[in-house]
Amino acid sequence: MARALVTGGCGFVGSHLVAALAGRGDEVVVFDGGPPPPDQSRDGVRYVPGDIRDRDALASALRDGVDVVYHLAAVVGVDRYLERPLDVIDINLMGTRNVLELAADAGAKVVLASTSEVFGKNPAVPWAEDADRVLGSTAVDRWSYSSSKALAEHLTFGMVRACGLRATIVRYFNVYGPRQRPAFVVSRSVHRALRGLPLVRYDDGAQTRCFTYVADAVEATLRAADDPRADGECFNVGSSVETTVRQAIELVAELTGAETITELDTAARLGETYQDLSRRIPDTSKAAAVLGWKASTPLREGLARTIDWARRNPWWLDQPDSGGG
Repeated sequence: MARALVTGGCGFVGSHLVAALAGRGDEVVVFDGGPPPPDQSRDGVRYVPGDIRDRDALASALRDGVDVVYHLAAVVGVDRYLERPLDVIDINLMGTRNVLELAADAGAKVVLASTSEVFGKNPAVPWAEDADRVLGSTAVDRWSYSSSKALAEHLTFGMVRACGLRATIVRYFNVYGPRQRPAFVVSRSVHRALRGLPLVRYDDGAQTRCFTYVADAVEATLRAADDPRADGECFNVGSSVETTVRQAIELVAELTGAETITELDTAARLGETYQDLSRRIPDTSKAAAVLGWKASTPLREGLARTIDWARRNPWWLDQPDSGGG
């Protein structure tokens, strides 16, 4: 049994990670500013409310005796990047510094959740972990998240080298599944379909993604924490199957019986502060070689699980549509 602290443990991936940790018998403390999901009640899990920017509050949860800190607290979602660019930077950068420094003081390992967004719009896919970052103008709010997460990675690598911190970075690629806020391609499509609303395709839907079921992402995260060979390393965590956004939305429509798909012109609706990426594909050979991990859930199966869960959880369907348009 290990003692784990999960920042952002009430969020989408965080709540699934907490369930997996508790399920294997770990002692879990969740540090988050929000409440746990209504469908999550776990023995052995203690919830501590707080903001990672509040160092004293975080220190009360991250004490000696914690073995691993899973750092998932962040501002996530394009809608939030555009609405809260200052919070994106403060939470993802300054909050991460608090987590890393307190973890180093406590002698705990850190697993930092990062994102495929750090690569920006590098056209040379698939991206290995050390691929170049290609970003747009700093006047475009969309890149604030990418930059803040990249700086969080720089902080992590810096403390590994300068302070001897044990840490691993996992970069998630388009994770989807139960509990995800309805502001993303899959979650928003499922949410709208089950409420009898038209599904929304952004532009022509030719953009490609590698959709990763949340259980697969959690498995990779646990392996990164448990394997000492992962210390000081970064791993891409994503499916290797490239799928167009159009195909993903049409599959949701097929599985739910939805009949209408509308197109949203992002340039007209969201303006110059939004920029999309044409392809986003990970090279996951390093995760396979070091962690023995590969995403194993086909998109159709993951969508079916997500849709079944959504039908059984009306509280999620009652959430507002956060995707815009």
